[in-house]
Amino acid sequence: MSSDQLKALAELVFIGEIVNQAKFADRAAEHLKTTTDDADPVEIWGAIQSILIAAANVSKILWPTRKTSAVRGDALRKLLYIDDRNPLSDRSFRNHFEHYDERIEDWFDGQRSAVYIDSRIDPFDSVWGRNPANIHRGYDPLTKTLTFRGESTDLAAILSALEGIRHKCRNIALP
Repeated sequence: MSSDQLKALAELVFIGEIVNQAKFADRAAEHLKTTTDDADPVEIWGAIQSILIAAANVSKILWPTRKTSAVRGDALRKLLYIDDRNPLSDRSFRNHFEHYDERIEDWFDGQRSAVYIDSRIDPFDSVWGRNPANIHRGYDPLTKTLTFRGESTDLAAILSALEGIRHKCRNIALP
């Protein structure tokens, strides 16, 4: 195989992986809808984590952290017409969930508060007037908003971005 053929094959493999990850997230989102109705926190947080992992995997394909992979990320984003303002380009919020062990250590090393609220599933947090900095992981099923110590992200926007990228992958005709 020539180097151009290998490059095209690699692009197909990456595009296939993007499609798979988007499907995983979509399936987890469907599961999240059904588990939210049953209010099973383990199922809800498992589905949310699955969505975040799938989104992170797509993000790492399109915006790799290894310098040697930067060309690949640039080429795939160009091929799929994805700009850097895509919600998946920013992994900082997802890092709170992936590196939760570090967040716990930082919290207790800094001894900011004796209040530690985690895995909150409550659309009424703002009504009750809780300090959002003390809510380590929260989910509002009405707005589909994830929070971490006062920072928020729109889970629906993440899912929409994944679906948009998946749609673009279906329209690719590689040589």
